[in-house]
Amino acid sequence: MQQIINFILKNSYRLLFLLLLILSLSLTIQSHSYHKSKIISSANFFTGGIYEKINNVDEYFGLRAQNEELAKENARLKSIVFNQKDTTKLPKIDSIKGVNKIDIIVSKVIHNSYSIQENFITINNGSASGIKSNMGVINSAGIVGIVDNTSKNFATIISVLNVNIKINAKIKKSNHFGTLSWNGKNTGFAQLTDVPRLAGVRKGDTIVTGSESRVFPENIGIGTIEKVYIDNETNYYTLDIKLFNDMTNLGHVYVIKNKDAEEILNLEKQGKKDE
Repeated sequence: MQQIINFILKNSYRLLFLLLLILSLSLTIQSHSYHKSKIISSANFFTGGIYEKINNVDEYFGLRAQNEELAKENARLKSIVFNQKDTTKLPKIDSIKGVNKIDIIVSKVIHNSYSIQENFITINNGSASGIKSNMGVINSAGIVGIVDNTSKNFATIISVLNVNIKINAKIKKSNHFGTLSWNGKNTGFAQLTDVPRLAGVRKGDTIVTGSESRVFPENIGIGTIEKVYIDNETNYYTLDIKLFNDMTNLGHVYVIKNKDAEEILNLEKQGKKDE
């Protein structure tokens, strides 16, 4: 305290001059509107710049939350699309009752392998979110894979880039079916086999999921035909499909819960037992 008093006494003339200067400037500003407006304008410019920087920082750190909300909104919209009925057909009983067959669970990829023959993806949701084995996984571009195993909070997905995966797919324009698989070579392409020669395929034709799939809803995007090969022994086409998805760069995904899948599977198993 003594040091503060000594400092004031030692610099009393300077402090008095500074006080009088501040007082005179204040009186000048208060009595002249021009000076007052200039001071306020300068202050607003300074504080406005600071607030803008703070807002930019807040927006940056808020991107994660915004992305989560966008992913949820995408899931809601996709659920609406998947549950729409063909307007050219008579509505089914369940659609009249408003029963939605398909639920969508939003999740995020936390690990993704794509450089080996049997690639898997890990997401940050599991059985606690209702995810089970054999559920289809997609994103905004198209199919991603099929759920393999789950724990309480995580799940592993058999990637489209896995040599063991088999998916029912079709040529969109003609509805000719085939089996989608991966030959383990190029991460940007999968192969559609067993396509009949009657299909009349062309480069650029769109490939989507087929109606025979218990995992995916029909007409989910897969890719486009890049190359056409003819198997002379079987007279079937093998098609190179350029995938819509960049499987090396995945973010949010949507796990599809098809409520009819288990019933269909059990019915088919029962049919095999009866044979």
